[in-house]
Amino acid sequence: MDGIASAAAASSHDHLPPAGYEASAVERWAAEPDKRPGRTAFQRDRARVLHSAALRRLAGKTQVVTPGEPSQAWDPSPRTRLTHSLECAQVGRELGAALGCDPDLVETACLSHDLGHPPFGHNGEQALNEFAGDCGGFEGNAQSLRLLTRLEPKRFVTDPESGEPVSVGLNLTRAALDAATKYPWPRGARPGDPHSVKFGVYEDDRPVFDWVRAGAPGTRTCFEAQVMDWSDDVAYSVHDLEDGLHAGHIEPACLQADPERQEIFAVAVGRYVPAGTDPEELAEALDRLLAQEWWPHGYDGSAVAQARLKDATSQLIGRFCLAAEHATREAYGGGRLTRYAAELVVPRGIRMECAVLKAVADLYVMQRDEQERLRARQRVVVLELADALTARAPEGLDPQFRALFRQADDDRARTRVIVDQIASLTDASARRLHARLAGRPGGRPRRP
Repeated sequence: MDGIASAAAASSHDHLPPAGYEASAVERWAAEPDKRPGRTAFQRDRARVLHSAALRRLAGKTQVVTPGEPSQAWDPSPRTRLTHSLECAQVGRELGAALGCDPDLVETACLSHDLGHPPFGHNGEQALNEFAGDCGGFEGNAQSLRLLTRLEPKRFVTDPESGEPVSVGLNLTRAALDAATKYPWPRGARPGDPHSVKFGVYEDDRPVFDWVRAGAPGTRTCFEAQVMDWSDDVAYSVHDLEDGLHAGHIEPACLQADPERQEIFAVAVGRYVPAGTDPEELAEALDRLLAQEWWPHGYDGSAVAQARLKDATSQLIGRFCLAAEHATREAYGGGRLTRYAAELVVPRGIRMECAVLKAVADLYVMQRDEQERLRARQRVVVLELADALTARAPEGLDPQFRALFRQADDDRARTRVIVDQIASLTDASARRLHARLAGRPGGRPRRP
């Protein structure tokens, strides 16, 4: 992408920016005309993500539990990365609009935030990070930026040095890419925690990242990204609890009894709340939720209980979003809160309530014995598939990645192409490709 860095300087203001946004927010990395006047730049961004193949593929990627597994016989259609992204987008759009953000911009960020996640959820992410250790690692959020700006075929420009067409991905606006960036720093540069596995950009994507972040105050996330991040937390904490209760994995009575409560708090501390948090603070948060008249006590799966559970889901989302809206307005007053004009304020007690819900789902859904056995098999699939594709590259790669592999300058770049192809797969397509390649000449088993 270095060869087209000059395209940024030519980016056009194809629309007047929406109220509350500066002209630079609607610039695109590569200038392009609008095919249908009358839309805002952020409406165009939203449409591009909605129509992308990457978003459709999320329907086949794990959210918490894998669709089609025997343990999911209770429900043939558990939440996927796609349904989660749609739910996150609905929450974020309304919360963002209430705070003065452009709703299309926030929705675009919410729809985009998980696009880079590989098959098998965070489990696949960890396996790919192991394989990609020599080329800068793997991180789903960094992969999302790469996909939006390079891998998703939508816009191409001519490289001024080679004369060859170069992809600029969906060519979203600067504000949309910034809003989709949860972790605006490279690997090992998280403020206060250089050992964190969370980061938002690979080294070879730095040119477009630096363009996106031009004028940003250090590693601070923009306001729309903060709204997206909280909407993500709200959506998955509430819906994972809902799915766990509906599946029978979570017994409502356990939330009121020791030692089960202490196990929940132990999961939360260090993973969902800062280390050193007093478990009593989490106990108070859980008790506040249990005391609500709408809490689904005694859930038994009946139609009435299902309706009550769905109402509790709505109540929780409203509780978490309204608390953030009111606290932020109290801090910043009325008017439009956009970009770097404000920070989202979420009361600590509300964050504790959200965290304890995450811990409940973590303990009773994700840490089940059969889930760990499944995750072990999935790691084998990813790592053996990486070895098999490496041995067969470039001919064994899909046409898009075959061309990128041939264009790669060195082994690090070639490894990154292998990672890109695997990250693009759904759970089912990863299994099928593994079954086709594993055990054949050139594919060496990597794990027992």
